[in-house]
Amino acid sequence: MNTHAWYQQKITTSHVPWNHHSRRRPQLLPYLSQPPPPLNLSTKWHFKCVAAISKQAQRFFSAVVPSLVTGDTSASNRLIKKFVASSPKSITLDALSHLLSPDSTHPLLSSLTLPLYLKISEASWFSWNAKLVAQVIVLLDKQGLDKELEALMSETVSKLQFKERELVLFYCNLIEFNSKHSCSRGFDDSYARLNQLVCDSISVYVKKQGYKAMISGLCEMGRAREAEDLIGEMRGKGIKPTLFEFRCVLYGYGRLGLLKDMERILDEMESGGIEVDTVCVNMILASYGAHNALPEMGLWLQKMKTLGIPLSIRTCNSVLNSCPRIMALMRNLDACYPVSIQELLKILSEDEAVLVKELVESSVLNETIKWDALDGKLDLHGMHLGSAYVILLQWMEETRNRLSTGEHVIPAEITVVCGSGNHSSVRGESPIKSMVTEIMAQTRSPMRIDRKNIGCFVAKGKAVKEWLAMLNDG
Repeated sequence: MNTHAWYQQKITTSHVPWNHHSRRRPQLLPYLSQPPPPLNLSTKWHFKCVAAISKQAQRFFSAVVPSLVTGDTSASNRLIKKFVASSPKSITLDALSHLLSPDSTHPLLSSLTLPLYLKISEASWFSWNAKLVAQVIVLLDKQGLDKELEALMSETVSKLQFKERELVLFYCNLIEFNSKHSCSRGFDDSYARLNQLVCDSISVYVKKQGYKAMISGLCEMGRAREAEDLIGEMRGKGIKPTLFEFRCVLYGYGRLGLLKDMERILDEMESGGIEVDTVCVNMILASYGAHNALPEMGLWLQKMKTLGIPLSIRTCNSVLNSCPRIMALMRNLDACYPVSIQELLKILSEDEAVLVKELVESSVLNETIKWDALDGKLDLHGMHLGSAYVILLQWMEETRNRLSTGEHVIPAEITVVCGSGNHSSVRGESPIKSMVTEIMAQTRSPMRIDRKNIGCFVAKGKAVKEWLAMLNDG
């Protein structure tokens, strides 16, 4: 069966508004018969776009681009069919996920989304997934493909109309993905549908899931006051708001720079007995940092210590991303990095120095290191550039102390794991690896890139001991 005919059978639509009570069979639609307008796709952009996906998917995108540029839909469909037939499930879904990502919005490649999804849905291993359908619908809305959108929406709602729990989750997914893509029209439509379902339902589960999604979505769309009103509405209906809803509104105000409102919500949480956790504090710190309120960040780090709230890698990321001098140092490709915490503190402002001292005194470093007779390892995964830099300096000091006091075993090998850039904006170009390389060269370190893993620096434990002792003497 050819792809055009298959699509006519697979997806249908109507000329009436979306309505899950409608039983009319929709009109037939073409399959990739309307090519996108020709666009230039630079090699540089294309490489960056596909940097974080598999090489097989990269080859597929590279192969299909010429047919998209020329509008050769037959060639595009053949390449799609060949890719799906010859690729493992994980790689195929990874490629589709890349197209559905809010960061992958180039109109040329995004035009592949619907035909690729439809071909995937033919695969023997495919299992229908309402969450995936919601992602496709949102991208169709962004592309202005209203008929295709209505067809897929009608089919999905019809499939779920007698499964209330699954239907509410589908609408929740629509709200989530519309808000992530900043699609106002789609968000308002899915919000109205979900709100109506919540009002009509007698299920506590449906109401809780619905309010959770609506409050989160409103905050993502910059409508924190409306989200706070919904918390009041929940209470009026006898549904107790949870930590999740308060976190959303808290961060919603914080992102908008409405710090007084954020602090008001925080007071409401504390007076209501809702415990502030690490995630909440990270949101508070990120909000203060985004608006240059560094003294307030310092006070909150001290408050975390007093209340026994643990810091996380994300805490370090939020704090250090907000330190202008550290970020300027990280952006300067010709910088001569301070190679100790004390040297770093000398070049920082008073507010930044307070933040770094609080982070260094925390237990975050201990969570990133492994130490035994075979291996002493520092793992920088999950850290942003500023965090990786400060943690590396702290690790150098801690490792020197452990190796010099005689209280700890000297590992046979010491490793610094910085990654090889597989998750960077450009595959294989890791900013953290570049920073570590520079510091190792600057300090004449014996640590070298591991032949077996280019994302690691390794050296014998005794060599590292001599290096750090010499560095301290110097």
